[in-house]
Amino acid sequence: MSEKEYISRLFDGIVEFALKSKGALVIVGPKWCGKSTTAKRYAKTIIDLMPLESRNEYIELAKISPANFLNYGPKPILVDEWQHVSFVWDQVKYEVDKTGEFGQYILTGSVTDKSRTETDEESSRHTGNGRIIRKMMRTMSLFETGDSNGAVSLQDLKNGRFSQAVSKKDINDYAYYICRGGWPVAIGKARDVSLAQARDYYEVVVTDDIFSLKDIPLKKDEQKARKLMRSYARNVSIAAADATLLEDCVGGDETFDKDVFAKYLNALRNLYVIEELPAWNPNLRSQTAIRTKETRHFTDPSIGAAALGITPEGIFKDITTFGLLFESLVVHDLRVYADAIGAHVYKYRDSKKREADAVLQFADGSWALIEVKLGGEDDIRKAADNLIKISNDIDCERTGKPAFLMVVTKNKVAYRMENGVYVVPLCCLKN
Repeated sequence: MSEKEYISRLFDGIVEFALKSKGALVIVGPKWCGKSTTAKRYAKTIIDLMPLESRNEYIELAKISPANFLNYGPKPILVDEWQHVSFVWDQVKYEVDKTGEFGQYILTGSVTDKSRTETDEESSRHTGNGRIIRKMMRTMSLFETGDSNGAVSLQDLKNGRFSQAVSKKDINDYAYYICRGGWPVAIGKARDVSLAQARDYYEVVVTDDIFSLKDIPLKKDEQKARKLMRSYARNVSIAAADATLLEDCVGGDETFDKDVFAKYLNALRNLYVIEELPAWNPNLRSQTAIRTKETRHFTDPSIGAAALGITPEGIFKDITTFGLLFESLVVHDLRVYADAIGAHVYKYRDSKKREADAVLQFADGSWALIEVKLGGEDDIRKAADNLIKISNDIDCERTGKPAFLMVVTKNKVAYRMENGVYVVPLCCLKN
């Protein structure tokens, strides 16, 4: 993608700040989400380990002299698909520590590396002394693709600002967005071309990628991979136990045992194909127990649609699945917006069987409860009442009052209900 064709990403701001405040930035995330394209905009030297012909030469240089490899040219130096030379990690930390300068390296990869990469929480405990940071890049949100008008900002809602807004999108558009996904290569293309991208990604995962991880050796069996992907897709947005998925997968295949299943699931996590939504554990006034099981999600909802063979037209044949995939689409976008403002997304579920589909935890500790509804006004009112009941049970003296309560819908008008709950179309949201 050329400079002219580059679509601005919310992740751009994350990269810019990281290079101003850290010695090195490690960008991870699913393949095809745009990591390399974005990183190249900020690099002065690019070491591309994707082409096989140049990869071997770079690997030899890195083995012989990691110092020369990491001082190959002007900085910032981008090492694209750096997992091929993950053994230089200690040298990266040394180079960063040696000068203490910010913005020296950008490392990108679509596979989890087992080196001790420092997350925000861990950075102060490692040798890098907080100078190396890891950030996950996701596929594009509807605001980034231009499908959301961004009239309602999560930041503004947090700060008590809201104006009524209208989206032109309808339920047919959301059916399309679920199946298209947020793949940069799909944006702005003809409908059939756009829809092909998620299907192609799915095929690459089940025929090749899942069997390519050296640390998770799997005998190539495409049928097992497809069974697991379909089972996971059928349980998206649900806190399904591993045993439930495994039982769904087995189908008479005695070789698909618990250990093999665990390896497949870990491979999908390491490839950033799936990303469970963790549970939120607030202080409650009552003795109600919090359920802590994570909720199943793909890193892009279109992966689930592709695994199930669903089209934008066919998704209407199963409204329950449509609703679960729509919830996953909302969670995906909330994660993108949360990343851009330093927030986190969780799921709330308690022993009274009450749920909030998403909880936004902001950097200052404030929080918001969110429900997702594909249905009509009755469902929206019930969802709003549910959010109020949950928030009333949370110990606000210890946790603080909610910044806002919101129901995200496929409807067209954003408004504030008499009870104070916001009702917002997904295609009106932004960070």
